[in-house]
Amino acid sequence: MTSPVRSHARRRPLTGTLAALGLTCTTLLASGMSGTAHAAAAWPTPTKSVPVSKTIPVSGTYDGKLQRFYGSGDLGDGGQSENQSPIFNLSDGAVLKNVIIGAPGADGIHCLGSCTLQNVWWEDVGEDAATFKGTSSSATYLVTGGGAKSASDKVFQFNGAGRLTVTGFQVQNFGKLVRSCGNCKTQYKRTVVVSDIDATAPGKAIVGINQNYGDTATLSRIRIHGDSSKKIKPCVRYQGNNTGKEPKELGSGPDGTYCKYTTSDISYS
Repeated sequence: MTSPVRSHARRRPLTGTLAALGLTCTTLLASGMSGTAHAAAAWPTPTKSVPVSKTIPVSGTYDGKLQRFYGSGDLGDGGQSENQSPIFNLSDGAVLKNVIIGAPGADGIHCLGSCTLQNVWWEDVGEDAATFKGTSSSATYLVTGGGAKSASDKVFQFNGAGRLTVTGFQVQNFGKLVRSCGNCKTQYKRTVVVSDIDATAPGKAIVGINQNYGDTATLSRIRIHGDSSKKIKPCVRYQGNNTGKEPKELGSGPDGTYCKYTTSDISYS
């Protein structure tokens, strides 16, 4: 647990301020603050490796100080099965920052309500990188900075209600970056915002949403690399259900109602 950073100087040097926020000049470039220039943040080097045999509960703010946390014991089978336990379990309003999830990654991170994931990295996604489970329509989930590799299915699983924002994030070798749950027993209207994303092929989709539940996805500054043939779909619409059946794909591409973006918001290379 860490205490809030307080400024004691009238004119704090810029570099000190950035460090206090866990940011670098490279991160600022990645956020688009440099205009058209862009440079993705480098993957961090872990300061230490920490085995986790039992889920770590988090309330308030938890600063991992760029340690690598990986599953062991009951969390260490490394499988893709459903209903695994997470490495971290965040209570409503919790903040998790400066964390590296190693392999085995179990079911990553669960947010039981509103949460913030700041500068969190997944070296090899297990079942999912993070699952958002709040039940209030006013719940807000923010993923800022960080990245994920090797997600055979989903990176961010949006099971709950509310609004999920992912910004300044990078992903490599993935199924879907964000997916509204297509067949949960309890369904909600979900709002997804993704911006300033670097996605490197192979991959299937940036966002998948349920049209019949009124989900919306707004995309901007999405940079897709290694996919000049444009196989990665920015936004896919599904017919969700609450019966557990595989949801039906309805279509993809911008429509102004559910998938909100223009061709200028997406670049392929």
